[in-house]
Amino acid sequence: MVNQPLLLDAANGDRRAQFQLYKRCFSVLMSVCARYRRSEEDAVAMVNEGFLKIVNNLPGYSADTPFEAWIRRIMINTLIDDFRKNRKVYELIENQDFTDHTNHEGLVDFNTADLQFDADQLEAMVRSLPPMSQKVFNLFAIDGYGHLEIGELLGISEGTSKWHLSFARQRLRELLAQTGVRHLVKEKK
Repeated sequence: MVNQPLLLDAANGDRRAQFQLYKRCFSVLMSVCARYRRSEEDAVAMVNEGFLKIVNNLPGYSADTPFEAWIRRIMINTLIDDFRKNRKVYELIENQDFTDHTNHEGLVDFNTADLQFDADQLEAMVRSLPPMSQKVFNLFAIDGYGHLEIGELLGISEGTSKWHLSFARQRLRELLAQTGVRHLVKEKK
């Protein structure tokens, strides 16, 4: 992904090297931010904020750690810091009613070959979750964090983290069922 001379030049303040590093890191950082932000503009703003932290911390980077893993970790921490800082604002703005009394009796079963369900639709479903549940789901299911670590990162208890994951999974099952995707939905017996 990135060679050592480029990292050294960027760490020493060479603006061209920093720009080249930004171009090489953008897709990785954007893929992380897109999971945690509802709009592309917000995601790009967070990429820029995270990249600034990466550049500022480049002198402390050790080649023992894979560079991509290191920048992902910084990006996730930047997103979590932003969430903590603006938590009350996000909760006020994004408060939604998730009660849905839709009847799902007439769903059609699809076979995998016929299914026209793509990653963008699933990503939109994850983005429709309440902010805290979305963050817990992303940290657990996608980024591989444990509940204790998620609790520490987000300032919630381990049990609350488990509840948010359970809620997110249930809500995603409901959303998938509404789209007629039965084979992806594990039915409770």
